[in-house]
Amino acid sequence: MRVRAARAMAFRSIACCIAMAFVAGNISAQQFPSKPVRVINPAAPGGNSDIFFRLLSPKMIEVLGQPVVIDYRPGAGGILGADIIAKSPPDGYTTGIVAGSFMINPSLMRKLPYDTVKDFSPLGLLVDVPTGVVAHPSLPVRNMKELIALAKARPGQLNYSSSGPGAVGHLSGELLNSLAKINIVHIPYKGIAPGIIDLIAGHVQISFASMPVVLGHVRQGRLRLLAQAGAKRAISLPDVPTVEEGGVPGFVVSSGFSLVGPAGIPRPIAEKLNDALAKSLRDPANRKALIDQGAEPVGNTIEEHAVIIRSEIEKWRKVVKEAGIEPQ
Repeated sequence: MRVRAARAMAFRSIACCIAMAFVAGNISAQQFPSKPVRVINPAAPGGNSDIFFRLLSPKMIEVLGQPVVIDYRPGAGGILGADIIAKSPPDGYTTGIVAGSFMINPSLMRKLPYDTVKDFSPLGLLVDVPTGVVAHPSLPVRNMKELIALAKARPGQLNYSSSGPGAVGHLSGELLNSLAKINIVHIPYKGIAPGIIDLIAGHVQISFASMPVVLGHVRQGRLRLLAQAGAKRAISLPDVPTVEEGGVPGFVVSSGFSLVGPAGIPRPIAEKLNDALAKSLRDPANRKALIDQGAEPVGNTIEEHAVIIRSEIEKWRKVVKEAGIEPQ
């Protein structure tokens, strides 16, 4: 009897602790945020992630009622900043903006200091930035079908620039090689800017780069936009066909910029952050500014964001394997 009584008392004590923790968690969620929210940016100031988030942050501050402070932590292809996010307390006060490399790195690195799926809380996709397929105006092609036909007629003779090995631009070219059964040659640069400069100069013939990077050059006639690689036509360029429309089924490449936090953020807090992001993206002025820069505002749910992270990791893992790229 004494043993039973002791067990019953222990169970009641555990149940009481669980109930108290649940109540405390609810109170904490209701009060969130009660101080500034830190947003880790794994890239240097002035990049797309910085531009997009600075545009959205005033509305997020208005919705949350607290400052949103950007903390730049560039290095190691975004891995340094992502590791800080993953190892932060899961209280919602540390989040981060991650780019497409966040989903590519698991395929390129033998060992990351975190698990890209298990160690993060998806909080929503800010924007989807389609990749533009651009060519030097002297190249005798005006669309994807003509480019593929030329590449088949001249295997190994057409070059494309990218910001470096393993970058989205590099893997885009490898994906096109695989899907279209062609052989265009990768020329890596230390950043996309010098790669685009050499494309404009005619030292390479093609490049795969985000629309905000190439749009100005296209409008000024320095580059020819053959297609954009989104799943659908861009809002800002409805007359420009997708690569899939150009005859390459399955070629969808975009650089999504996402808001994530460490794993374990309580659901009510995660929903508050997701809601602040969604409201900022629905703001008419913000939407117009993003679209004018070639970005597609998204603002999806937590569940939809989680699905995108998993599917992008699998897609790039397949591309890296088929291209014969050895993880570092």
